[in-house]
Amino acid sequence: MTHKILIIDDEEKLRSLLARIIKSEGFEVFEAKDLKSGFKKLEQTEIDVVLCDVKLPDGNGVDFLQNIKNSFPLVEVILLTAFGNIPDGVQAMKNGAFDYIVKGDDNDKIIPLLYKAVEKVQLQKKVQQLEKRIGDKYSFNTIIGKSKGIEQVIDLAQKVAKTDSTVLLTGETGTGKEVFAQAIHENSNRVGKSFVALNCSTFSKEILESELFGHKQGAFTGALKDKKGFIEEANGGTLFLDEIGEMPIDLQAKLLRVLETSEYIPVGDTTPKKSNFRLIAATNRDLKTESDEHRFRSDLYFRLNIFEIKLPSLRERIKDVSVLAHYFVKQFSEKTNKKTLDIADDFLQKLENYSWPGNIRELKNIIERSVILSNGDTLTSDVLPYEMQHQPEKATKSMSAFSMQSIEKLHIQKVLNYTKGNKAETARLLEIGIATLYRKLEEYNIQ
Repeated sequence: MTHKILIIDDEEKLRSLLARIIKSEGFEVFEAKDLKSGFKKLEQTEIDVVLCDVKLPDGNGVDFLQNIKNSFPLVEVILLTAFGNIPDGVQAMKNGAFDYIVKGDDNDKIIPLLYKAVEKVQLQKKVQQLEKRIGDKYSFNTIIGKSKGIEQVIDLAQKVAKTDSTVLLTGETGTGKEVFAQAIHENSNRVGKSFVALNCSTFSKEILESELFGHKQGAFTGALKDKKGFIEEANGGTLFLDEIGEMPIDLQAKLLRVLETSEYIPVGDTTPKKSNFRLIAATNRDLKTESDEHRFRSDLYFRLNIFEIKLPSLRERIKDVSVLAHYFVKQFSEKTNKKTLDIADDFLQKLENYSWPGNIRELKNIIERSVILSNGDTLTSDVLPYEMQHQPEKATKSMSAFSMQSIEKLHIQKVLNYTKGNKAETARLLEIGIATLYRKLEEYNIQ
């Protein structure tokens, strides 16, 4: 890729000379005689480095530097002056100049400086692209699903993301709580700062306390040096505490104090420290019930429950199973260097009939397994786990206890029990045809 250099100088002979020298190094060069035309070139072309004279007919290059940095932050600027001026040089560096050199005296420095400036621009662009990819990965747009339930949850999360409120994510294991936590962070005012995640169910009480608050050297056996805790690491950013319902009661009291005062004390220390972080907590437990039964501090529960978002289980968003399945098939086909596999109707039907106790995480694992086992171009149900292959064709639908369907199902079951499974007698007592009875048995998954 050819790097683009813009020279802004009102001395035409010097400008042309610099252009020839720089072009000989393989750079693409653009020229401008004043600040106005120079800024226009910047708007029209993706310039990497600007060589700009300090004294120009329509302004001062040192002041103009700020305009460039405000509008084109990745562009590096090298200022040229006919006379070395220390105050100008100092101000130029403060305004963000890459360097400040004297014409004539420092001509031999121009080419090496250009290479260094271009190298810095390339690095900044790579960092920006990486940040964009990370942001895209955890944006709300990448959360897959079109069901009403997931769209409502995304809407709630988008609204709370721009605030600094504590968020409590609830729902079954595998519903994507960490994905939502990262998306909330990436769409908050703390984007670009740390996102620190800690699973409270992974550690014993002592290790969890050290991981959370940090410790001083010698605080306990094995504490060979000072260690920063996750609370300190999250300063300015977001702390995500997964499975917070597993946190021991005495640690809950310490966490509550941090949330109320922003102060904490590392293990083995006596001096309080401060940390300004946003807390997002997650749990698959019912914290209200846990607090009512004194297994979770009620004061911490009310502090966490400022804004609760309940993530729907996969059973509650069956229409999203197909979308998720196609996404994971594409992902794992690429990972295993296969052409993207098609999905047979029987494979998809088995997925949609399954109850998904492990939710999206379970679906992802089953798709990965199926892609690995598949020999052809299409995923068929014979590569699914045994229990999924041999499930009833229609899974039992979740019905309200007050619905007509629920009452009908219960009545059929009672009559079938009364006749000890005699379907002909059951149909007679129900005053329906035997074919209708068989259809109802299949519909309600009655064995």
